Amino acid sequence: MRGHWRLFRHEAGRVAGPPAWVYVLLFAASQLIGHWSVATFDAVAVWLSNGILAAALLQLHRRPAVAVLTACFTINLFSNLIRGDVGMLLWLNALLNMGEAFLCAFLARRVCGAALDMRRPKRLLAFAGYSAVPAVAVTAAIGFGLVMLVRGAGLSAAAVFNIYSFLIVELLGLLLVTPILLLVARAHRFRGMTRARAPEAIALFALMLVVTTAVFWQNDLAVAYLTFPPMLLISLRLSPTRTAGALILLAGITGAATLTGHGPVHLTRLAEVPGLEAVSPMLRRLGIFNLYMLAMVATVLPISTVMTERRRLEARLRARTLAAQEARRKAEDAAAARSRFLAMMSHEMRTPLNGVAGFADVLAGRPGLDAEAVRQARQIRESSDGLLMLVEDILDFARGDDILTNEPLDLAAVARETVAPSLAAAEARGLTLSIDDRLPAQARFTADRRALRQALHPLVANAVKFTERGEVVVRLDRAGDGVCIRVSDTGCGIEPSILPDLFEAFAQGDASIRRNHSGVGLGLALAARHVRRMGGRIDVDSRVGEGSTFILNLPFERAADAIEDITPAAETAPPVEDPGRAPCVLVVDDHPVNREVARIMLEAFGCEVVEVCDGQQALDAVAEQPFDLVLMDVRMPVMDGLEATRRIRAMPDAGDILSIVAMTADAMPEDVTRCLAAGMNAHMAKPINQAGLLSMVNRALSGDLPVARVTLQAEAA
Repeated sequence: MRGHWRLFRHEAGRVAGPPAWVYVLLFAASQLIGHWSVATFDAVAVWLSNGILAAALLQLHRRPAVAVLTACFTINLFSNLIRGDVGMLLWLNALLNMGEAFLCAFLARRVCGAALDMRRPKRLLAFAGYSAVPAVAVTAAIGFGLVMLVRGAGLSAAAVFNIYSFLIVELLGLLLVTPILLLVARAHRFRGMTRARAPEAIALFALMLVVTTAVFWQNDLAVAYLTFPPMLLISLRLSPTRTAGALILLAGITGAATLTGHGPVHLTRLAEVPGLEAVSPMLRRLGIFNLYMLAMVATVLPISTVMTERRRLEARLRARTLAAQEARRKAEDAAAARSRFLAMMSHEMRTPLNGVAGFADVLAGRPGLDAEAVRQARQIRESSDGLLMLVEDILDFARGDDILTNEPLDLAAVARETVAPSLAAAEARGLTLSIDDRLPAQARFTADRRALRQALHPLVANAVKFTERGEVVVRLDRAGDGVCIRVSDTGCGIEPSILPDLFEAFAQGDASIRRNHSGVGLGLALAARHVRRMGGRIDVDSRVGEGSTFILNLPFERAADAIEDITPAAETAPPVEDPGRAPCVLVVDDHPVNREVARIMLEAFGCEVVEVCDGQQALDAVAEQPFDLVLMDVRMPVMDGLEATRRIRAMPDAGDILSIVAMTADAMPEDVTRCLAAGMNAHMAKPINQAGLLSMVNRALSGDLPVARVTLQAEAA
């Protein structure tokens, strides 16, 4: 606040405007113009000296400003001597000029800020209302008060007119000179802020000069208003500095014309006012001229600053828009890079897990293996499943929310799919893992299958993990207009102090090094997020030592119920051309371990297996012999699985009815969509297991797989 009340420019502030000696020269020139005007026309149109001095005090540092103040005071005294002032008037005039400039600068520093940025309309109006007007008013009150006190004169009509003339002449000088000099000093801030180029600026100045000269150097028509349109065009199209220059030119032309007896001002009919008989008509008409100039300054300069401010804001808006667009592009690129990274990490992690989990299944099912070896093989499988679950949780957490894809679902079937991975762990602990389906028979509800599975899976897995004895039950029931799913266990329960942070990422009931259970604390956070995505709510009812119940209230709408198929199985079974022939399966994968795992599992089912390592070889194999099922990888050299599938579907001989299933480590939702769009019947994510592979083979041989459809998007890809 103290900086706002100081007068001179701060020493650390940037030097702006002309050097000190230029202000002294301008002050001396204004004094000479005033002497010439009084000597020639016995009147002064505009008093410029105080405005120049106020600008110097505002622009200069303390030492040069004091030097200018001293030099100008000396010049003013010398000017008074030449004019013939003696005694008190010799000093009073100079002191009042210095005081007016000093007070104006002091108030301007307070109300306009240290930057003195007259580009802003608010600051320009503040300078006029809170700096110039009070400075002139105080100076007039002091000066005329002292004069009337010394002379003992009263407040006559002539005195009132003199006060009025002094006020308007001094005010016009401050408003015309000080803001203009401040604007000129900051001309660098207006670069790029004008809409007009040099030819247009020259044309506008020429138009203003022609119209102003024509209006003020004739004595027949009172058309002073015609000078406003050219000045308004200049204020709208040019910068405030050029507008200020135009005002100076206009003031010079109109002032010279008025003082020489020309122009619309002299067509004004003066009223006969008692007490003003001694006042010359020229002085009275100069009051009208000063009002005209005040109106011009008060109109043109604010408009110019408003337009400049608007252009500045437009430029800032354009810059921020470009910055926002660039930030959006970078964010989209980052999101795309993140998606590619997550997809690649999912693929690269699932590929080795497929070998680990697959060979663990093969070893556990090998006949003649002792019980300990079978147990160890199953432990390997469980460990790989746990690692896969951790990988999926981390990738799902990093991925964020996908758009929901709602479809009519059998919620009980989705629940059975969800609990399947936890059945082995439940059996190993001696737990009962069951589904209590209380929904209407054949009922279907509109929901997103993946989001529902990802919400239920960590709840079921946690229930099994934290339950030593008893049971885990998944109950499905109606609740108002939606569905209520409860996952209950008879485990250890949850401490009340943990409940507030239970659904926070990486929050754990026991994060110490002595904890009994593993995990990173993402499961419940993901479950809560997917429940929120589906528009539902998740609650917890838990008692320490008695168990916990997670309650999912989901606003699933009822869809059309499924039609129960009562046709005898014998009538719906597909015709078998050669019942004694073993099913023939083509395995397409560039990784030899993956091919070996699939071959061993399929041969255990009695299938005949053909192996190829890329899409082109798959095309050749399909063209050479018939297959009942093709297990197609996606990422392969020479030709990828998507392109191979599209080409197989385009084959004339049975290419459209052959069952093709994606067996790939690309397991993101968009990967599933891309596979189905390419013409595959189903998607099976790695790592595979014997039960899932057997189910897929049975569905393919029984014709239970969805009909393949090649979309236009896949064809365009």
